[in-house]
Amino acid sequence: MLTPAKLKLIQDIISSSSKEELIWLNGYLSGIVSATAAEEPEAAPAKSSVGKITIAYGSETGNSKRLATDFASKAKKNGINAKLVSLEQYRLNDLSKEEYFFTVISTQGEGEPPESAKKFYDHIHQNGFKLQRMKFGVLALGDTSYPLFCKAGEDVDAQLHKLGGERVISLVKCDTDYEAEAESWFSGILQRLNQSENSAQPALVPAIIKKPSGKKLFTGVVITNVNLNDRGSNKQTHHIEIAAEGLDYQPGDSIGIIPHNPLSYVDALFSITGANPDKVVSFRNEHHSLFDLLKNKLNIVFLPERTVNEYSRIVKQQIPQTKIGLPDLLKIYPVKDAEQFEEVVNILEPITPRLYSIASSPEAHPGEVHLTVARDNFIINEEKKYGLCSDLLSQLSVDSEIHFYISRNSQFRLPEPGKDVIMIGPGTGIAPFRSFLWERDATGANGRNWLFFGDQHFISDFLYQTEIQNWAETGTLTSVNVAFSRDQAEKIYVQHKMLKHGAELYEWLHSGAYVYICGAKDPMSLDVESAILSIITQHGKMDDQEAVAYLDQLKEEGRYLKDVY
Repeated sequence: MLTPAKLKLIQDIISSSSKEELIWLNGYLSGIVSATAAEEPEAAPAKSSVGKITIAYGSETGNSKRLATDFASKAKKNGINAKLVSLEQYRLNDLSKEEYFFTVISTQGEGEPPESAKKFYDHIHQNGFKLQRMKFGVLALGDTSYPLFCKAGEDVDAQLHKLGGERVISLVKCDTDYEAEAESWFSGILQRLNQSENSAQPALVPAIIKKPSGKKLFTGVVITNVNLNDRGSNKQTHHIEIAAEGLDYQPGDSIGIIPHNPLSYVDALFSITGANPDKVVSFRNEHHSLFDLLKNKLNIVFLPERTVNEYSRIVKQQIPQTKIGLPDLLKIYPVKDAEQFEEVVNILEPITPRLYSIASSPEAHPGEVHLTVARDNFIINEEKKYGLCSDLLSQLSVDSEIHFYISRNSQFRLPEPGKDVIMIGPGTGIAPFRSFLWERDATGANGRNWLFFGDQHFISDFLYQTEIQNWAETGTLTSVNVAFSRDQAEKIYVQHKMLKHGAELYEWLHSGAYVYICGAKDPMSLDVESAILSIITQHGKMDDQEAVAYLDQLKEEGRYLKDVY
C-alpha cells in the first residue's frame, strides 16, 4: 500500500494530466513492472520425494516415443528425475530393480508388440522372476478397427501385475486419436507421485477415459487408376490417384482403407442359411441390418483361426485348421437354422483396415493422395483368390467414391533438406520414395538422393520408370540402381546391387546419409540389413560386433528407418 503522501502526489499528477499524458504514463509504468518481473529468477521446480521413474516406450510409427518423450519432459518440470528409454535398448536385468516403471506401447498386426519391444515382451512372459518393488502403469496405443485392439498393452499390464508389480494407475487403451487420453493418463501418474509424498499407501489412481472421437474420415474421388505393369507381367500393380478436400499428410504417411465384402459372398450367406437380410440385429452395442453388417462391417472372406474355432464350438463339429471364408465354411459345416447363423454373426470380427504407403507429395500434388497397390492373389484348394482390399481398389473406376483416413508415421520422415538419403524400395516399396522424391524436387532440397529399386522384369515391371529416369536426368536422383531378378539365369536383387556399390554406399553413410527401407519384411528387409552389415564390415574395416554397433548407432540417431510389412 502507498503512504498518504505518495497517494496524494499520484492523484495530483493524474488530475493535472491530459488524456495523452495519462496513456503515456500507463505505458511507462507497465514497462517498469515488466522489467522488474524479468529480473526475478524463475523458481526451480519443487524436488519430488520420488527418487526416479523410468518411462519406456515400444514404438512402430513413433507415436509411443513422442508421447514418452513428452511425459519425461513434464516429469522433470515437476521435479521428478525421469529416465527415458526405448524398450529395444532397455536392460532387462534392471527390471527387478525398478521402483516406478511406466511404459507406452503400441500393438501391431494380430495383437503383437512392435518389433522394438518384442525382446522385452518375451522376457516378462518367461515368469522366471518377481517384481516386488515395482509400481507401474501402462498406456496402450492401438486402432479400434482391429479385432485385438491394444492387445500388446493389455498383455504387458497383466504380466507386470502377475509378476508382483503394483499398478499406480489403471491401464488406458487409446485409439488413433489418443492425445487427450494420454494426457489424462500421465496427469494421473503425476497426481499419484505427489500423493506419495504425503501418504504411505495412496490408493490406485483410476484411469480417466475420454470416449474416443474416432478417426477423421476423408471422402475422395478416384481421378486415375492405371495398371503399371506391362503385358506379360506376372503382376498387376495399380497407380491410383484420389482427389479429396482438407488433406493433411506428410511424405512417409499411409492411408487406411476399410474395404467392403463382395456382394456375391454376402448373397451366398443368405442363400445358404435362409436368414432375413433386413433383420435388425445388435452387434457391439450398435444396431444394423444383417445385410449391412455382412456387407460393410464384418470379415467373412478369410476367417482367422480363432473365429473358426468359435464356429466349431457353435456347430459342434471338429474343423481342421485351414484358410477359409464364411460361405465355404457354411457349405461344409452348415448351421442348423437362421437363428444359429445369427449366433455365428456375433463371433465374426470387424473388417480390418488396410494401410497403403502414400506415393504422392503434398507439395507437388495438393488436394490429392496417390497409392501404389499390388493386386494380391494366391491359391487356396486349387482355386485362385484375391486379397479383399487390393482387389477392390484395382477395380475402382474413375469418379468412384472412396473413404479413407490418414495413418501418420513419424518414424519414417524425410530429414532436413541438406541431408543425403538412401532409399531401398523394391516392388510396391517404391511408393513412399516416389513421395520423397516428388517432395524433395518440389521444395528444392539440396541433399543427395540414391534409389535402389527392384522387381522381376525390366520390360514389364519397372514401376514409375519414366519418372525415375526424369529424376536421374534432372539431378533430383544423384544415383539410381535397379535389379530385375528374372532377366538372367541367376537372380539378382537390390541387396546384390548394394554390395556391388558398397564402397560408395559406406561413404554416404559415413558422411551422414539417412537410410530408408520399404517393402516386404521377410526376406527382403532382412537380406538388405545383412548386406548393409557386410558393407560396414568390409568398407568400414570393422569386425562383426563393431558393425552391429555401428548400425545400432544409426538406428539410435534416427538415420536407419524401416517401413516393412
